[in-house]
Amino acid sequence: MYIKIHKSGDTSIVALCDRELIGKTLKEGNITVTITEEFYKGELISEEDAIDVISKASNVNIFGEKAVSCAVRSGVVNKNNVMIINEVAHAQVFRV
Repeated sequence: MYIKIHKSGDTSIVALCDRELIGKTLKEGNITVTITEEFYKGELISEEDAIDVISKASNVNIFGEKAVSCAVRSGVVNKNNVMIINEVAHAQVFRV
């Protein structure tokens, strides 16, 4: 999985995705999402390290079966809140 942390002032967004999804565009209905290198391709990370980071993050954007499953197993994402876009799992976390 790739992880990239974007910071702006006091706010940060963690982008986590399966490595094979980089550069892919997903289309379903009126939804089109491109999983860009600029936003998602940071460091390759283990599942354990990913769980550590996303457990503490206030905003997380996740794509891919491995990445989303990791977030569900860790309790960061409820499986009922996982969306499927063009057969790819997607989840977002916003903590306030």
